[in-house]
Amino acid sequence: MSLASRSKVIQAYKNLLHLGKNYPKGYDFFRQRLKSAFMKNKDVTDPAQIEQLLCKAEFVSKELEALYMLRKYRTLKKRYYEDAPPKSST
Repeated sequence: MSLASRSKVIQAYKNLLHLGKNYPKGYDFFRQRLKSAFMKNKDVTDPAQIEQLLCKAEFVSKELEALYMLRKYRTLKKRYYEDAPPKSST
């Protein structure tokens, strides 16, 4: 693994680790799963496959961000629209 790809992998790991702090099942669960996923691919040396795995890590990162945004939206919606009267279906 080249030095540039190694730094990209470490950066992706740190980014995902940071995003895992708000994971619904808990930080410890997320950290354990993240570590096992990265350790499973620790022996990959093909640059094309490393790039593919980095793209997958970026996808997971974006999905987690979307999950957190959706959770914030739902929380705010509950706070402000919980007392709204139900719509009549006439």
